[in-house]
Amino acid sequence: MTASVQPQTGRQIASPAAAPSGWLVALLAVATGMTVANLYYAQPLLSALSAYFTIGTAAAGGLITATQIGYVAGMLFLVPLGDRVEKRRLVTILLSVTTLALLVAGTATSFPILLAASLIAGGTSVVAQILVPFAASLAPDHARGRVVGRVMSGLLTGILLSRTLSSLVSQAAGWRVVFLGSAVLMAVLALALRSALPRHAPSTNASYARLLHSMVLLVRTHPALVRRGLYQAAMFGAFSAFWTTVSFVLTGPGFHYSGFGVGMFALVGAAGAAVAPFAGHWADRGLVRPMTAAAIAAAALASGLAGLGRHNILLLAVAAVLLDMAVQTTLILGQHTIYRLDAGARARLNSVYIATFFAGGAFGSQAGSIIYHAYGWTGVTVLGAALPVLALLYWATEGRASARTA
Repeated sequence: MTASVQPQTGRQIASPAAAPSGWLVALLAVATGMTVANLYYAQPLLSALSAYFTIGTAAAGGLITATQIGYVAGMLFLVPLGDRVEKRRLVTILLSVTTLALLVAGTATSFPILLAASLIAGGTSVVAQILVPFAASLAPDHARGRVVGRVMSGLLTGILLSRTLSSLVSQAAGWRVVFLGSAVLMAVLALALRSALPRHAPSTNASYARLLHSMVLLVRTHPALVRRGLYQAAMFGAFSAFWTTVSFVLTGPGFHYSGFGVGMFALVGAAGAAVAPFAGHWADRGLVRPMTAAAIAAAALASGLAGLGRHNILLLAVAAVLLDMAVQTTLILGQHTIYRLDAGARARLNSVYIATFFAGGAFGSQAGSIIYHAYGWTGVTVLGAALPVLALLYWATEGRASARTA
């Protein structure tokens, strides 16, 4: 072990000499996927919930909004605690609260109770964003990109498979079992992580108020944090626009897929997670900037293919895989970049980064829905191509910005 003193806190932070074991990395990947999936389980259930609680579809859709609001709040107010509180203890507490919230959701007798429980579950499911910087802290500099890449592959897989799993479980056993089953999984996960994670000392003893204020200072101090966040906001916007509206295409006149068929199509996109280890390897080799440009261009190309695939399921599938690979690549390259900015503030850096690109995702989802109903699938794919093109134009200014900073 080597140690460096962080000027912000005066504490010593250990730098590992060897990468964490393969089984621990695998556990962290599974954990991130399982926790982030809580944000998406409800999406295929809206029709069933609308009928059960006798509410309109718009009101039922508020469940997704509440979950997302909870997640953003958790990113801003809970994830920074990863630098202040011992991580294993923090993860255990948050997963325990998630378990209780999901139990309430699964036994809810009214829609407002389900709404409140989903808000809380969304907020505490930010455990995924505490585990990723934790994994980065456990890895040595030369292997950090590969380790983060493997863990992040679990996160994207969880996002893509959650809808399919929810559809299958709800059709077989009802919507309540989706929430109750996830509660059981969260309880088991809390015990597993409590047993497996090494103790990791906090990197700062600053007060909570100072901790939150320091996030503003990080934005001002590190232009790379803002730049990488905006890159990813554009990418996640295109990603969200595609996956929010593609179900309309698949269930429409061209394909007539059932809800189960749409869930099965989501399995195709999960293949994009396979690029994660490669993205980590590219980051470790110092190829962050060129591979960022390549991934952004690939996202624009994927949206073009999706436009051509309006009546061709093969082209749509290729577009889905290519888009997911591109988003995964820029996500990992971005995290590799920001984790190098300040080893004592990785949880806060990750909080700003994830909150920024989730805002882009929210914009893409909402704009995609509006544009689809106004201009159809062609309008959505134009939006999906325009966002990466804007990111690519911004990327072209990166060299000049670095020169001015120097």
